[in-house]
Amino acid sequence: MDHISKTTLDGAQLNIDALYNIAPSCFTEAKGEDGTVHRVVDFKKLRLLLGDNATEDAPEVYDFTWVGKRAAQREAMAPIRKTLRPCPEESVNWDTTQNLYIEGDNLEVLKLLQNSYMGKVKMIYIDPPYNTGNDFVYHDDFHRTQREEDEEAGVFNEEGERMVKNTESNGKFHSDWCSMIYSRLMVARSLLKDDGVIFMSIDDNEDDNLRKICNEIFGQSNLVGVFVWTKKKKGSHLSKTFRSMTEYVLCYAKNVELIELFGEDAYSDKWQPIVKKTNAVKVLTFPANLIETSLPGPLYTSGIYAKDTTPIEFLDNIIIRNGRIENGFRVSGPFVWTQTKLEEEISAGTKFSLSNKFGFNVFRSDQLDKVKRPSSIIDSKVSVGTNEDASSEVEQLFGKERIMDYPKPSSLLRYLINTLAYYDKNMIVLDFFSGSATTAHAMIQLNAQDEGKRKFIMVQLPEETPKDSEAYKAGYKNICEIGKERIRRAGKKIKEEHPEAKDLDIGFRVFKCDDSNYKDVAFAPKDYTQESLDLFVDNIKEDRTDLDLLFDCMLRWGVTLDLPMTKKKVGGCTIHNVNEGALVACFDGVVTEAVIDAIAEMYPAKVVFRDSSFEEAAQKMNIFELFKQKCGWDEQEVRNNIRVI
Repeated sequence: MDHISKTTLDGAQLNIDALYNIAPSCFTEAKGEDGTVHRVVDFKKLRLLLGDNATEDAPEVYDFTWVGKRAAQREAMAPIRKTLRPCPEESVNWDTTQNLYIEGDNLEVLKLLQNSYMGKVKMIYIDPPYNTGNDFVYHDDFHRTQREEDEEAGVFNEEGERMVKNTESNGKFHSDWCSMIYSRLMVARSLLKDDGVIFMSIDDNEDDNLRKICNEIFGQSNLVGVFVWTKKKKGSHLSKTFRSMTEYVLCYAKNVELIELFGEDAYSDKWQPIVKKTNAVKVLTFPANLIETSLPGPLYTSGIYAKDTTPIEFLDNIIIRNGRIENGFRVSGPFVWTQTKLEEEISAGTKFSLSNKFGFNVFRSDQLDKVKRPSSIIDSKVSVGTNEDASSEVEQLFGKERIMDYPKPSSLLRYLINTLAYYDKNMIVLDFFSGSATTAHAMIQLNAQDEGKRKFIMVQLPEETPKDSEAYKAGYKNICEIGKERIRRAGKKIKEEHPEAKDLDIGFRVFKCDDSNYKDVAFAPKDYTQESLDLFVDNIKEDRTDLDLLFDCMLRWGVTLDLPMTKKKVGGCTIHNVNEGALVACFDGVVTEAVIDAIAEMYPAKVVFRDSSFEEAAQKMNIFELFKQKCGWDEQEVRNNIRVI
């Protein structure tokens, strides 16, 4: 039986697979150092396919680079031996919720999520460190061990997380920030659906660099736009130059051709003018009994009217009776429509009106389906608050001031989510710099308002709160504790405010990024001992539970972490059933035929056993034969559908 992989996906292999799908003819086979034969790229063939659209060692090319960029690229693609360990005791509604809260280095977490969530996330929002000279950034050193880095920096928390303050005296001030965000965006892009988007909050310090990085990762053509958010009501009076009142929200698409954003309903209850003074003058002919009017009548002779506003000229007399123009007539004026467009709208059932200022207005037949796209300006006019509103919001939830510095208002996140959520009320929203979990708060609120079923994934490093901070004094030792508590309090409050939302999901499953569940069994021949040989029998760490192993299998085998699960006892063995057969696992003792019978009755798509459950190879072969009989699988299916750990 094949073993489930103990590492995350290899980014280089993902790129090779993608290239193979596009250009299989540029591949050949070669033997690797381990003696196995695998696919490799033949660059001579690839160059022939590309023709003149390829360059090597060109003396001058346009490129955005910095110290550490290549290392960041390698780090983004490198697999890791980590896992996500479930924490039901810190979760809310563990058995029923579909939301996730994950603690850990977000680069590692994004890699761990790739197998299960690649191409499934509709929207990503991030509010990364702004690199003001005082921000903590993830310091990813790709040439030293974690221990060496800890010893040198000396500013890591008890969990050994990689966080340093990036001061302006650092010679690589911008380079370190670019490397940090570059590797994370490279991995995050793979999680987006083809019609997905990413929103990124940023200020003046790195907005130009972030845009260049995104142009490279997402493609310049996939820039949807740059929103300008009014973050303050007044701004700072200490500046000697100007008052900073705004920040930016960059929006990029996976494929901009598939994107449609919603801003607001377009005049669903209003009439729209079809006369605008900036348009070219046209002559339109209107049929009899089409136009309703508020003009008193009964007769208006031909001539020019509404001289003080937008003048139009009646080329024929018009006769009004019972609030309607009863004769056909011609009008000359700066119309938006041509005669052809007018006739199309008449055929579609559009209503027409002539006001007492001689303004032609229409109520289109498809008016209720029309929407306005979101404006590039995000302010109070679209019901989005400021930093002050965000602080008040957090204070109301926690009953204390300054629990979290510089949070975003949930109204901003509701606005951004709704640009996509208007069309998709079941989407997944990911925030991998989640901070105080404003994104989760906003999404629950939006679900309560429109009965949506959107799901969130929050990712946050458990960065310690300063001991002199209000958060620490209130008992919150790290940012994750604040984020989880905010979701609990916000969920409870929203539920109370919306009693009609009986199925509202206010829960979340908590996971923590940790070292692999498996002991390291790779030794040089001279280092083998009898004890190390025993690891080949069972190399699972003693402190790991069935739940740890189950979720690790789900991560490796492409099963999402939000699915419902049950378990049952058969012959002393516990059988775990994820989502009614999506994945079935048994990690206990000797697997008997009774256990196989019970698993087969679950119609499993994937089955996992513990390798140490089989004392002999013959037992594994017997398992294969039993599943062929009981599930009707052929030889290939049984090998594809069964794994061991």
